[in-house]
Amino acid sequence: MTPIRLSKEFFKQNALDLAPQLLGKYIVKNTDGKIEKFMITETEAYCGEEDLACHASKGRTKRTEVMYEEGGKVYTYIIYGIHWMLNVVCGAKNNPQAVLIRSIDEVNGPGRVGKRLNIDKSFYGTDLCSSKIIWIEELDNQTPKCTYSKRIGIDYAGEIWKNKLWRFSL
Repeated sequence: MTPIRLSKEFFKQNALDLAPQLLGKYIVKNTDGKIEKFMITETEAYCGEEDLACHASKGRTKRTEVMYEEGGKVYTYIIYGIHWMLNVVCGAKNNPQAVLIRSIDEVNGPGRVGKRLNIDKSFYGTDLCSSKIIWIEELDNQTPKCTYSKRIGIDYAGEIWKNKLWRFSL
């Protein structure tokens, strides 16, 4: 089957719908004409200003500005001064939501994903629907079965938010 790049409409879904649907899709990276494809195997949903684990819970800032755009953009940020995280902005404009890509193929952990894909601040705001450097595609129109579990590393968000089953894995 011919791979199909995901459309703007696909990314307009809310994070809880999009996160499991990204499983089994492929991140495609074009580095100087070398095309590499990586299957998405784990994601986490972050659902707007009310979600205390979401960066947007602090409101609109320079860091979170892209999360307020319409779905289909890349949201990158650095943690611990060394690990770049790759997120997919989703939903409607001014409704800040994103899906963190936690694992691809044999690469487990969002910091390792960022490193493997050579993600950095230059990817911030990239449009996944038109970029020639990074995009997401599917080979078929199926969402594989997944498991649901708690998000990782968000104890600061409190009991309610850290116990949401918003991590999705193949």
